[in-house]
Amino acid sequence: MDGTSVRPAAPPAPLPEVQGAARWLHPADAEPDAVVRLFLLHHSGGGASMYRDWAGLLPSVACQAVQLPGRQERRREAPYTRLGPLAQALARVVSDELDGRPYAVFGHSMGALLGYRLTVELERRGLPPPALLAVSGWAPAGFSAPAVLSADPLEALRLLGGLPAAVEDDPEQLAAAVRAMGADAAVCADHPDDGAAVGCPVVAYRGREDPLLAPGAMRSWAGRTPEYLGCRTFPGDHFYLRSHARALTADLAQLLPRYAAGH
Repeated sequence: MDGTSVRPAAPPAPLPEVQGAARWLHPADAEPDAVVRLFLLHHSGGGASMYRDWAGLLPSVACQAVQLPGRQERRREAPYTRLGPLAQALARVVSDELDGRPYAVFGHSMGALLGYRLTVELERRGLPPPALLAVSGWAPAGFSAPAVLSADPLEALRLLGGLPAAVEDDPEQLAAAVRAMGADAAVCADHPDDGAAVGCPVVAYRGREDPLLAPGAMRSWAGRTPEYLGCRTFPGDHFYLRSHARALTADLAQLLPRYAAGH
């Protein structure tokens, strides 16, 4: 020994308290008879309603869409603007929900980033990782967010096709969507890529004409997982899954039972 004292690694800080965690999940209670659970994370400026049809498309899966603060029925709550605190809050929500059944995570665009960092955070805290991480429309390398995302959130919503007509025609909903988009852009910009890997399989999805993804971007997931299941490509742009939800969920319906059984 050279006399140098070595400090033990500090334990992870406690997860933040999340008041009323049921507000984060749609529905609040998981289907009790389902053998696998699926947490769904929405895109920048979006909300849980984008997954309202998925439970019917995945009848043997307990689907719960995450509703982040600052949008839809939570639009009067302050949205997160930092990735770290948001990932920690999501880890608390998910860890409080785990009931011994295998679970999976799916996220589109910002939701894919959040699903990735949520999985990293859960594993860092010694909690069980998902049986499967499914990512759509975002990759660790080769993803380019348009400059307008931060400069003009309203124009970004229109440019990316993420602004339903019903929202644009409602001043209160429109103001909330713009505020949420600006906050979500800040969350995404707060991701300094540390190269972290997850301990679970990863499957990727994308639109063939997605202007935000370089042609080989989704292959960058291969270095972040012990088992990369490849990328399924569908016709369409960044929001291809609006037209292809049935085909995408059919693929998940094949993968989820297989990986849940071996989890």
